[in-house]
Amino acid sequence: MQTQTHMKNITHKYGIGLLALALANFNLLAQEDGEKATSELKPLNVIGAQTEAPTLSSGLKTSLPAESLPKSLSIMNADQIKAQGLKSVGDVIDYTPGVINSQGEGHRDAAVIRGMRTTQDFYRDGVRDDVQYYRPLYNIEQVEIIRGPDALLSGFGGAYGLINRVSKQGKIGEDFLTLSGSIDTFGETSVQLDKNLNLNESSAFRVNMFMDNLENHRDFYYGDSFGINPVVNYDLGDGSTLHLSYEYLDQERFIDRGIPTANGKPVEAYKNIVFGDATENFSTHEAHIFRAIFEHDLADSLNGRLAVSHSSHDKLYQNIYASGYTAGTSVVTIDGYKDTTKRSTGILSYDVSGEFETGSLVHNITAGIQYLDTDNDNDRYNTNWDQTNDDNEVFNISRPLNLTGGYGVNSSGNATFNQGYTGANSALNDRTFAEIDVLSFYLNDEISITDSINLLLGVRFDDMRFDVVDAKTAANSGDDRDFTTSPRAGLTFDITNEAMLYGAYSETFAPKAGDQYAKLGSSDSKLDPNTFENIEFGIKYDLPVGLTMNAAYFEVQANKPVLNGDGTSSEQESETTGFELQLTGNLSEKWYLTAGYTSLDAKDKDGNRLKEAPENVFSIWNNYLVSDRLAVNLGIIYQDESYLKSTSAGSPELPDYTRVDVGASYALTDNTTLGLNIENLLDELYFPHSHSTHQVSVGAPINAMLSITSKF
Repeated sequence: MQTQTHMKNITHKYGIGLLALALANFNLLAQEDGEKATSELKPLNVIGAQTEAPTLSSGLKTSLPAESLPKSLSIMNADQIKAQGLKSVGDVIDYTPGVINSQGEGHRDAAVIRGMRTTQDFYRDGVRDDVQYYRPLYNIEQVEIIRGPDALLSGFGGAYGLINRVSKQGKIGEDFLTLSGSIDTFGETSVQLDKNLNLNESSAFRVNMFMDNLENHRDFYYGDSFGINPVVNYDLGDGSTLHLSYEYLDQERFIDRGIPTANGKPVEAYKNIVFGDATENFSTHEAHIFRAIFEHDLADSLNGRLAVSHSSHDKLYQNIYASGYTAGTSVVTIDGYKDTTKRSTGILSYDVSGEFETGSLVHNITAGIQYLDTDNDNDRYNTNWDQTNDDNEVFNISRPLNLTGGYGVNSSGNATFNQGYTGANSALNDRTFAEIDVLSFYLNDEISITDSINLLLGVRFDDMRFDVVDAKTAANSGDDRDFTTSPRAGLTFDITNEAMLYGAYSETFAPKAGDQYAKLGSSDSKLDPNTFENIEFGIKYDLPVGLTMNAAYFEVQANKPVLNGDGTSSEQESETTGFELQLTGNLSEKWYLTAGYTSLDAKDKDGNRLKEAPENVFSIWNNYLVSDRLAVNLGIIYQDESYLKSTSAGSPELPDYTRVDVGASYALTDNTTLGLNIENLLDELYFPHSHSTHQVSVGAPINAMLSITSKF
């Protein structure tokens, strides 16, 4: 751990240095000939009256525009992300209907989509990105969040939806440099660089880079992140393009698992206490990610798309956290573990898409094949306390938590622990080596029956092989193979030029190995995979006031086969029904608004509400252009109470909360914009999410972030 402080200081110095360098150059570069700048940066120059209708990326296997698809989806582009001061995928989720954040144990993105927690259903340019880590936004053009099961896009997983990040690409014919820096009231700093270089008339090079030095409101916290993503785009002529991308990520951060509950609520008196250790709670992640996309014209109305990706991730996280607490006492039970994952994934896919007519019908067809190969090595060690020789120990509660004050300390007066690399005190929990191979075929047909009626039909066939070797318990080694067929169908009807009705049905499946492929149960190979069925009805309507309304009613049925004691199987079922409403657009030439509301009824087969499934969630964000140089914004998030366990009333729950965010941006020059974003303006104490009963996250008090962006 001695490298942590060293790397933190180095990164902090480099971050401050780069921020200072950027600021020093802003005025100098702004004084250069204005004609050298490719564009002027004004407040939110693509938010408001100049906003264009959002479009889905090519990796999502559809030729239809977003507003014509029979499904619920949200698209947030980089300009809105910048305007709102959003720094993570989780921040984007906060303003997305149908989706809420989960804690992710303090070291990964985790979303609850229509009542289903997932760490798997993340994508980048339509390519699976399922390792557990926090995904940065420095190189992202937009974030697409699609709700409802749909295996045509995801193959396995995607139980209730998926989140796709779309990468920035090189722009042929343009030269520009964008520098950004920010600092908040906790002391967190971030710098970003975006440079596009036109190489010649048919190619461009672009590089995005960022460095973060993380701080927050808790007793102790730290984090350092670095990422660089060079890309090259080639126009090969005759309708052919090639996109090459390489990304390197190096991340380290403190893990905070939150505070305990008592009498069904978070213990507010402990809001400032980190139930962990300043040096032993941390996560590291290093990644190398390569992608290549080749698109070409096969004929006048036929296109091909070849996508190749390879990623390698080296992830470690270790932490101690509160595992038990009794109301009215001053002691807490502490547990912990260390977990490592090394994952290498290669994905190869080829799509052919085109338009043709059969009689009076017009078909837009996409047909493709995909092969995925993943090697996943995982191990976990339980924390081993000296006194108990177990992974649980009781400590006095103090601020910060005093881990040398435990009950029954050892002869040295310390309740030390061993995270278990080697040696007699190692407490190996499991060690597995898994291989996953998936071969998929898919076909999608978007049929124009009349000018106002469109039919969507699709099907995907997957052959999935899962092989795991358990190095600790050989009896748990085994293999599983599933052949699945996942259909989808949708019908749209244009009532008028402004209004469309739709109905849709879709399915997907999830392997028994779970989100992260770490284990295969002894009976899993005898069971079918988990399946998810979705029925959805909705309306998309361009309102006369300038807003686009998307409203949907949905039902999701989850079926999870389990093996009974007599060798037969039965299904554990849960059902989620709900309503989503989204409004996006311009109330006037100066006023841009986006709002979302979700009503959710998520229950298991016994009628108990599912955890992390609040009944009502609402968000709204307003951006108003006061003048050509000044824009202001206002955001409000409301979330109902939710259970920490999938059980009946009376179980621990997170209280409801309302958070108010405000901000402003001001164009200092034609090139440089200053931004100020204030989060939690009313300074409400709130608890946004939790991983388990005694691991409740504490929301940040009122805080502000100052940012500056300049483009040349």
